[in-house]
Amino acid sequence: MAIQLNDTHPSIAIAELMRVLIDLHRMEWKKAWDITVRTFSYTNHTLMPEALETWPVAMFEKILPRHMQIIYEINHCFLKEVMHRHPGDTEITRRMSIIDESGGRRIRMAHLASSAATRSTVWRRYTLI
Repeated sequence: MAIQLNDTHPSIAIAELMRVLIDLHRMEWKKAWDITVRTFSYTNHTLMPEALETWPVAMFEKILPRHMQIIYEINHCFLKEVMHRHPGDTEITRRMSIIDESGGRRIRMAHLASSAATRSTVWRRYTLI
């Protein structure tokens, strides 16, 4: 199965697939994550930061608490990898976190998609600009 995320709007599907695999199919995190990463591709069609969707953490904690738990764990694992690749660089860790801590805690949906999905050619080209 392959799922193409053509923008940040459907990024919550990453947490939903993890929830289904872990909670309903009783899969271990590592295996569920492997399937999730191989399932999703992400295309970002914009370079403008204001177009990148963010959602309040408090809202997710209230409406989708299990999804928020999963997003926290994805972020934890992702940031461990970032810190391993960039030891001591707290600024890059802050910027790459799925959870934006500046000006109110918000989920950066593009960061969530990027942490779990294969990047498309369009995305790769934008990163070179």
